Amino acid sequence: MISYDLAGKTALVTGGASGIGLSTATMLGRNGATVAVNFLADDVRGADTVARLKADGIKAVAAPGNVGDAADCARMVGKATDDLGRLDLLVSNAGTPGTTRKIEPREIELITEDLFNTLLQVNLLGVFRCAKAAAPALKAARGAIVNTASIAGLGRAGSSLAYSATKAGVVSLTQNLARALAPDVRVNAVAPGAVDSTWMVEWTDQQRKASIDNALLKRRCMTDDIAEVIVFLGFGAAMVTGQTIVVDGGLTL
Repeated sequence: MISYDLAGKTALVTGGASGIGLSTATMLGRNGATVAVNFLADDVRGADTVARLKADGIKAVAAPGNVGDAADCARMVGKATDDLGRLDLLVSNAGTPGTTRKIEPREIELITEDLFNTLLQVNLLGVFRCAKAAAPALKAARGAIVNTASIAGLGRAGSSLAYSATKAGVVSLTQNLARALAPDVRVNAVAPGAVDSTWMVEWTDQQRKASIDNALLKRRCMTDDIAEVIVFLGFGAAMVTGQTIVVDGGLTL
């Protein structure tokens, strides 16, 4: 794993209390960055996560807020930037499947207006809102954005067709944000495959086994595997922008 000297650098990680977000915040902190960890205000894991990071010697601040709410998202990004003093990296990782089990494409009757709207507000508009709010600080720092997309946004069936549609939107938005914020800010995304994490969708043992058998590297991704690429895109990859990097162990191949 590559090490970085991130002393004096800062990052805001949305959805940072668990899974990929927590692994990313931890990796950034262990490399010297000060990290603002975003989580929903009523998520009991949030404050505990920040406390644990601090106990491990990581410079972390809490950034509670809902990226699915326009006003709260703008407030959260502004306060986090003020608390950090500057912003070098925005990791737009917060997302939701909106369901606890996979909804097959043929089960279209289960895709309600409320479900689709929730996914749009959090998974797609949340990414845009964070980028828009963070843009001035990121431009001043000549920083970077890394968004969490998914292989579900690249033609694979995800937890639902609505989820896949929002993640396809993240891929397109990443390209256009790269155009919008160039040359000062690089904007990229990661597209995870099957990941062992505390995601809300309950996969069956058969589905889990298939994700391993069908991957060229014969294992599921760990959250650290995704975090490693996020940190690279954030603080390495100086000539990479507008790209979505698939991190799936060859599952889509």
